[in-house]
Amino acid sequence: MISTLKPDVKVLNTFGAMMIGYGVNCIVPRLGEVYRGLFLGKWEGVSRSSMLGTIILERIIDVVMLLVAVIISVFAYNGDLFNDVVWLKSTIYISTAAAIVFVALAILFFLWKTEVSEHFIKNVLSFSPKFADKVSYVFHTLMDGVAGLRGTKNWALTCILSLIVIIVYALTTYVGLYMFNLYTNQEITFAMAWVISALGSFGVIIPTPGGTGSYHAISIFLLVELYAFNSESAAAYAILTHFLSYIVFLSCAMFFIFYINQRRRNRGEKSENFFSVFKLEKE
Repeated sequence: MISTLKPDVKVLNTFGAMMIGYGVNCIVPRLGEVYRGLFLGKWEGVSRSSMLGTIILERIIDVVMLLVAVIISVFAYNGDLFNDVVWLKSTIYISTAAAIVFVALAILFFLWKTEVSEHFIKNVLSFSPKFADKVSYVFHTLMDGVAGLRGTKNWALTCILSLIVIIVYALTTYVGLYMFNLYTNQEITFAMAWVISALGSFGVIIPTPGGTGSYHAISIFLLVELYAFNSESAAAYAILTHFLSYIVFLSCAMFFIFYINQRRRNRGEKSENFFSVFKLEKE
């Protein structure tokens, strides 16, 4: 998505910005998404509004892929998943409605990215032409990011990579179940890991710092109620897997801020921090 805005974007910067976003989300929910766009925009010299636009598009794709993962879980689960997880059906309805609304708004705003949108903004903000120009610029660059996927090849590649991402999530859950010796209670299958990974994602979506509390509650519920693991093992799995990811995200966030800024200083470029990325500059 970002390569459509800047073809030579550095993988180090994109990965570093992503890890910073994860780290910030461990402290303040959702603020990490903003910081990810701000840091990457500064480091790559691309409009930060466009970066935020790509993140909006990415979040829409995330919701769609989560729904796909949950639907697959319904067939992978050996039983009636809707009956055993009473909140699942209503959650799917709400998520589907939200995805449709977001997609509709994205299409609407994209179609408005013409002289009509510029005329509308300038009329509403006619009391300050300079401010109207700034708002119009931000709106257009934001839409550049939202429209970041251009061409059949990019869409196909994004769908394939998104599917690989949720498969890797399930694999990490599969490995985690073995790490905690849960296979001694019963057989661990990939289908089991898929269901736990997909439904456990709702615990991360809930806006708590790093999914604290919500991830634990849902993970324990799934392990105990769906697969009859004992509560002590389920709690140990939830607490330790969350703790490990928390430490990794925070450590990587601090590392990449230091490492990338050090590389920039060595090249005579400006370093960035959590305050400087908000500084307004001509983009």
